[in-house]
Amino acid sequence: MHSQLSHRTLIALTTFTLSIGSILTVTRADEEPVALPIMRLTLEYATRAAQASIEACRAEGLNIAVTVIDRGGHVQVALRDTLAMPITAPISEQKAYAALNFNSPTSGLEGRFTSPFSPGKLPGLIMSAGGLPIAAASTILGGIGVSGAPSGLTDEACAQAGLDAISTDLEMGLM
Repeated sequence: MHSQLSHRTLIALTTFTLSIGSILTVTRADEEPVALPIMRLTLEYATRAAQASIEACRAEGLNIAVTVIDRGGHVQVALRDTLAMPITAPISEQKAYAALNFNSPTSGLEGRFTSPFSPGKLPGLIMSAGGLPIAAASTILGGIGVSGAPSGLTDEACAQAGLDAISTDLEMGLM
């Protein structure tokens, strides 16, 4: 008899616990989430974009540097072609960082900030052509920046070639 009572008590406690858990889950669903899922560009795709940028500029006879940064502004991939000047690497990173933070091609930012204390004067941002945001399905994933071509527009065309190399897969993967 004692073991039957214990078994019944155990069933009752389990049912009560599950009921309370269900109530709490329903209440929790109505609240703000405590964490958010954030999409990230994989290393493979970041590398593919960077390599395609290098190849596009090489096809024009140019040696450049390219940097892909993640949504948090951290360098994910940085490549500097064999004959690209050392300064091209930090410039490409700063273009990528500006494109990410303003969610805009850096060519569109060149004349936007003109006052002495505007965001365009902050360290780490370069507002000249060559940086593009990486986005898919209205989600910002990072930025890509290129430096080393004779013009920023050529830098930006090479960055665009990098994005073009991964854009279809990005759109399909985030839908």
